[in-house]
Amino acid sequence: MDAITSPSPDAPIPAELLLRAYRAGIFPMADSRDDEQVYWVEPRERAIIPLDGFRCSRSLARTLRRERFRVTCNTAFAQVLEACAAPRPDHPETWISHRISASYRALHAAGHAHSIECWEGEELVGGLYGVAFDRAFCGESMFSRTRDASKVALAWLVALLGRAGTTLLDCQFMTDHLASMGAIAISRDEYLRRLAAAVATGPAQSLPEAYSALLASAGAGGGASTAGAAGSGAGSAAVGDGAGAGARAAPDEAGRAERGKASSPGKLIAQSLTHTS
Repeated sequence: MDAITSPSPDAPIPAELLLRAYRAGIFPMADSRDDEQVYWVEPRERAIIPLDGFRCSRSLARTLRRERFRVTCNTAFAQVLEACAAPRPDHPETWISHRISASYRALHAAGHAHSIECWEGEELVGGLYGVAFDRAFCGESMFSRTRDASKVALAWLVALLGRAGTTLLDCQFMTDHLASMGAIAISRDEYLRRLAAAVATGPAQSLPEAYSALLASAGAGGGASTAGAAGSGAGSAAVGDGAGAGARAAPDEAGRAERGKASSPGKLIAQSLTHTS
């Protein structure tokens, strides 16, 4: 990283430095939860999910339509971050150090890091978070405490990014789980080409704005919510039980057409993904 100077080893990474790194195709990792050092990673091979190539299985589409989970955006960013950093049987250590956690909380407050949450009642059972800038979204991590929760969160993310006008969904490293849902591996040079196009095109609609627009399209919007960090653009709302709390956005022409075909956000998500996959 010749063009980016690292901050002091015990301080959170400044938001502007993180964004410069992501726009250069680089992201930070640590060796352990308590590691104060970060190292900057630029994989030779990158995993992405083409937004028109997401694989929504019949069982996942059914889960989306039945709205098994209550899905929110930016309602519990810090909780999602900590859940992603928690030890797992197959991964006892994590790359999300305390320092990196603090850095992404600051990036969330600046409006460039967002989360999707899945709930069963009041229990957070799955979710994901990532970094948004221009027309790119870099997925950082996801977690699941019950079957299909992370798949539902990813399906919502893909659908919302498509509505927002995002052109690049970066998954960083390929896994069997991501491959089963449509992720493909591309070279570093190809990734940088796609990243440059996403940056040059200009800003997309934010993820919270796309979320609120989806609720409006489904007729699920309600009163304004105060959920989410200040400055994060959180228009969070609980959906899936018919009790949306997000700021209502005026639906576009496509949204009005969708409203006549599906009566809930989950059905709209399933419909959009099965039509494009």
